[in-house]
Amino acid sequence: MAATRILVVDDEPTVREVVARYLQRDGYEVCELDRGDLVEDAVRSFRPDLIVLDVMLPHASGLDFLRRSGANRVPVILLTARVEEADRVLGLELGADDYVTKPFSPRELVARVRSVLRRAAHADTGSSAAVLEFDGLSIDLAARDVRVRDQPVTLTAKEFDVLAFLAQAPRQVFSRAQLLHSVWDSSPDYQDPATVTVHVRRLRGKIEQNIDAPRWITTVWGVGYRFEP
Repeated sequence: MAATRILVVDDEPTVREVVARYLQRDGYEVCELDRGDLVEDAVRSFRPDLIVLDVMLPHASGLDFLRRSGANRVPVILLTARVEEADRVLGLELGADDYVTKPFSPRELVARVRSVLRRAAHADTGSSAAVLEFDGLSIDLAARDVRVRDQPVTLTAKEFDVLAFLAQAPRQVFSRAQLLHSVWDSSPDYQDPATVTVHVRRLRGKIEQNIDAPRWITTVWGVGYRFEP
């Protein structure tokens, strides 16, 4: 069986070396790049299963790649500096699956890689034949297909995961910390809870008629989010 392929893109040689070494120890095949303008060619030739992508790169940034590639691409984990909060939020809005802030623990990064790959595998195979039907909203869990008033809606893998998780427990309130744990396999100790806020806002923009008065995903102020059937 072929090894899972990871493309690591960072202009700091030490970061690339450490990340590649830890990923290789975990059994992954790794390709390294130091420039953002080479990523698309590497995706075509190396065919990675996941990309670990620095935001700040020479010639083209990690965000530039996300803009060009759109939703139809392999999963991406962004590497960002702590001061780049706006870039982290923008990266999530452009469809990044996760991010890790520098300096970071290589073991934590490898754990994030495993988590994102598990979700991607789940997205490919599906785990349930159930179709959740609500008033104007249909969620096919196996096909990962969403329709609003019979019109198909294109969601990223993580947006679908958030929607499916909430919809399978209607009216139950989940805090952002609980959603990080259940959907991201992470916690506020390692990841900013604003990640959840960004994904919920983006999801509402795709399925709700009025994002200021959402029909399905409502906010319980001071607590978290709830799905209204």
